[in-house]
Amino acid sequence: MTVSRREARAGWLFLLPWVVGFLAFTAGPMLFSLWLSLTHYDMLKPPTFVGLENYREAMTDQRVGTALWNTVFYTALHVPAQIVLALALASLLRRAGRGGGFFRTVLYLPVMTPPVALAAMFLLLLNGQHGAINGFLGWFGFQGPNWTTDPAWIKPGLVVMSLWTVGSTAVLYLAALTRVPVERYEAARLDGASPWRQFWHVTLPGISGTVYFTAVVNTIASLQVFTEAYAMFFGARAKASAEGDAALFYVIHLFQEAFGSLRMGYASALAWGLFAVIAVITAVQVRLSRRYVHYEGDRS
Repeated sequence: MTVSRREARAGWLFLLPWVVGFLAFTAGPMLFSLWLSLTHYDMLKPPTFVGLENYREAMTDQRVGTALWNTVFYTALHVPAQIVLALALASLLRRAGRGGGFFRTVLYLPVMTPPVALAAMFLLLLNGQHGAINGFLGWFGFQGPNWTTDPAWIKPGLVVMSLWTVGSTAVLYLAALTRVPVERYEAARLDGASPWRQFWHVTLPGISGTVYFTAVVNTIASLQVFTEAYAMFFGARAKASAEGDAALFYVIHLFQEAFGSLRMGYASALAWGLFAVIAVITAVQVRLSRRYVHYEGDRS
């Protein structure tokens, strides 16, 4: 056996645990759910093949439309807010000097909060009558909305809650900012560039790869939002119809169909529908990245 073949064999042996885990816990369940999406299955009787009936039902289900709209609306608010706030915090941390390590730790600690505990905490903070957030707005003369009962403000309130974990994105941006060469800023200042033009033409291109990565990851996570919204609005008791519909995200509807109605086949079809939506949005982001994302060594 040649050296190259021995190395290839050793490589496959090291990869074997991952390959087995991928086939057993990812590819296998995905293929099984694809089969279930073509059946009626309630976990009590064997699956009955129905073809594309589940997909046709999903296309006409009004709750699917409501859940998909809520999810896309939340994503459109959450992702830009997360990126902008994280970038602002990272810029401040970059100037923190000797206390930078302490402030990085403080900024990242909220990320460790369990999602259910986070939901319980923000139910109190977002209370329209006695919540701390409305109390803070009242100091400046603003009348805060009913974040948890007004259907128009439920999704913005959930976006506010999601910013509690902005620290993970901010730490990534901080690492990216430290990699932008100082010489570029010096050259820009010599050319008379203002701070804003330095940010737009030096900083942003220099960290565009990280921004692109966080945009893709946060978009995928936002389209699968579940735990916090479910704990706040669908947990111990059912909310009123208007409130429940405003907080009905796609994965929550999928969960209700699967484990509330025991319609595993229909829920599998919903899951593959979400997979298709995420795949299309990610493909668009990848396409746009070829124009707007710059990496070290690019000549363009």
